[in-house]
Amino acid sequence: MRILYHLPLDPGCRKIRLLLAEKGLGVELKSEQVWERRDAFLRLNPAGEVPVLVEADGTILPDAQVIAEYLEETCNETPLLGATALDRAETRRLVNWFDRKFAREVSDLLIEEKVMKRLLGRGNPDSAAIRAANHNIHHHLDYVGWLAERRNWLAGEHLGLADLTAAAHLSCLDYLDHVPWDQHPSAREWYARIKSRPSMRPILADYLASNPPPKHYADLDF
Repeated sequence: MRILYHLPLDPGCRKIRLLLAEKGLGVELKSEQVWERRDAFLRLNPAGEVPVLVEADGTILPDAQVIAEYLEETCNETPLLGATALDRAETRRLVNWFDRKFAREVSDLLIEEKVMKRLLGRGNPDSAAIRAANHNIHHHLDYVGWLAERRNWLAGEHLGLADLTAAAHLSCLDYLDHVPWDQHPSAREWYARIKSRPSMRPILADYLASNPPPKHYADLDF
């Protein structure tokens, strides 16, 4: 069986977990403490980053988007990039929006300040960074809501990789109780649809003893 080296609160790892589940592909999860710089893991990915997917035949694939594109090309079940060139372009545009812009302005800041600093003993959270992320998230949720009001799913008529990528980032922040859903009803309605999918069940079952989630995190009627 394929193996996914991951961290539970890493958006890229969650994206691949969701993609595998939507495609019905089995996987064994192995949590990798990347800061330990294990030699065996560095041999899999010299960059020392997760996610890393190891296929049953030994093929090694690092990087969330590389893995996503590979699985899309090699598994015809449940295509998630889109049926036409324009569909695929729009999906990739939104994937980049969340993996780059949203990550830079929101999720990377909150995960670093609220989780990683405590795990690695890097001192106290930077309140200015947290305030900036909490301010920036409103712009992104407005955009999610705008898209959701005009399309069936974020990139078009069908659930796709854009939805899974956005859900991966937002589910991490929801775990940290940093998503103001009440102020963004259209984004909340879209996320509720994602949250009710079977692929989200393992994500909603994640639990870190050092950072327990808020009560609403796994609640489908949130």
